Amino acid sequence: MKTYRAMVLVSADPQSMERGAQQVYAKLEEEIAAYGLQDEISLSMVNDIGRHDAAPLVIVYPDAVIYGPIAPENVHTLVEEHLYKGRVAAGLQAPLKEMTGRIAWLSARKGTLPAEQRIVLERAGLIDPESIEDYIINDGYQALGKVLAEMTPADVIAELEKSGLRGRGGAGFPTGLKWKFVAKTTAGQKYVICNADESEPGTFKDRLILEGDPHSIIEAMTIAGYAVGASEGYIYIRGEYSLAQERMHRAILKAQEMGFLGNHIFETNFNFKIHIHSGAGAYICGEETALIESIEGKPGVPRARPPFPTTNGLWGKPTLVNNVETLANVPAIIRHGATWYHSFGTPSSPGTKVYTMLGNVNVTGVVEVPMGITLREIITIYAKGLKKGSTFKLAQTGGSSGSVIPASLQDTPMDFDSFGKAGVALGSGALLICDEETCVVDLAKVLVNFFRVESCGKCGPCRIGSQRAFEILTSITEGQGTLKDLDTLLELSSNMAIMSNCGLGQTAGTPMADILKYFRAEVEAHIRLKVCPAGVCTMKPHHHEEKTLEPAGTTAKQ
Repeated sequence: MKTYRAMVLVSADPQSMERGAQQVYAKLEEEIAAYGLQDEISLSMVNDIGRHDAAPLVIVYPDAVIYGPIAPENVHTLVEEHLYKGRVAAGLQAPLKEMTGRIAWLSARKGTLPAEQRIVLERAGLIDPESIEDYIINDGYQALGKVLAEMTPADVIAELEKSGLRGRGGAGFPTGLKWKFVAKTTAGQKYVICNADESEPGTFKDRLILEGDPHSIIEAMTIAGYAVGASEGYIYIRGEYSLAQERMHRAILKAQEMGFLGNHIFETNFNFKIHIHSGAGAYICGEETALIESIEGKPGVPRARPPFPTTNGLWGKPTLVNNVETLANVPAIIRHGATWYHSFGTPSSPGTKVYTMLGNVNVTGVVEVPMGITLREIITIYAKGLKKGSTFKLAQTGGSSGSVIPASLQDTPMDFDSFGKAGVALGSGALLICDEETCVVDLAKVLVNFFRVESCGKCGPCRIGSQRAFEILTSITEGQGTLKDLDTLLELSSNMAIMSNCGLGQTAGTPMADILKYFRAEVEAHIRLKVCPAGVCTMKPHHHEEKTLEPAGTTAKQ
């Protein structure tokens, strides 16, 4: 294997590409060749690596020197100074700012940030996502080889159960148990589906996995197919994720060319193929049964359950549906073992979790940290605190369907069981971090409006409940609400959770219930005092009808 003196990485996320990353890459190739360094320097374009303010970025590794924003005219100086003369081109370095993602991992080597413990994103931002050779060099397809050469399907499922991996799509269901349910069925045809319809507002972690390490999903799905007895898989990708779709298409073709997909994989009798299905922008298709309906060419409307997809899924056959992040854990668990995986996170929620950090914080982006970290630690260490010294008020986890987390819960370990005991949900991992200028009523109105628009309309509790809740919350933000409205909101939230057909309606009322649980005084201020404490809502004057009082014992004239 060829050994290089240095690795040069060029950011290739959509923003970097718009700002000329491809031209910078071409100029780097030219200048490296001009100095005769092509046999000493490895040059790659990699996915999103943590900073957008200085894109496109050029990183020289293992020195962990970060340059940006770099234009083609800067490349000659960068190559001459750093790669040829061996000194940092100080004038081209990215502005000082501590970063998340792969940059944080590199910087941690120099003591500037605590290192992330990466499993899911171990290669994203470090390898060329369009090079299957890069993936193989970095332990790619080792787990698949191990599975096919050394393990039975039952062994694979047992290892996954022992690892304690739980679904990262929001529900936290034990992954090994779901695999076992599908494996136990006796149908001649079974399917594996990767749910990449990442339509939860504020969530983009799955996109980074698909764009930055596409072969990890192919490997995981193939292992899953072997374990449950499936010969065919589908990746259902959100329609807006065009780059992710392109890279997954190319990765599938490369895997087929090299014998990691198709017939007689690793010269065994195991056959597996993968298709890509593009979504059309419906939030509801993130629900697994609506997703299955969509693949079948039907409107994306949830099915009544039971039966569940594990026995009656795609085209009525047993189907395993897993989220992107869930699957991305599988190859590492197979390579290193369940005991190794338990060294991360908490006993009941082992492993890591990928979060997107958004809102009024100094650093936004994606971070992978052990399960059980606290919200305060994420805000302080990785988000670098709130902007302008403002005060933390709340965070919402898991996009629109997540819980509202008040300041009193920011030291609760962020794992499935601890959050469950606290009465909140971890969700998919989108952290919307808000300061005291956020109005909780306005926030709940925006979230409920999202559900109102995205509801498929199949069941009354969701369709009517979300509309009615939106009307009430709108009335409260305009100073027209009553205290009785608060009881109605709680009743709507409870009824939607109990009677809605799918997870959309069941969680649509969560924001309403949470703001009344943790911020009732602020909500009541809108009603009693006609004041928005955060100064967000515009109160309209209350118009009273004038009535003529009739003297006692008389009747009004007809």
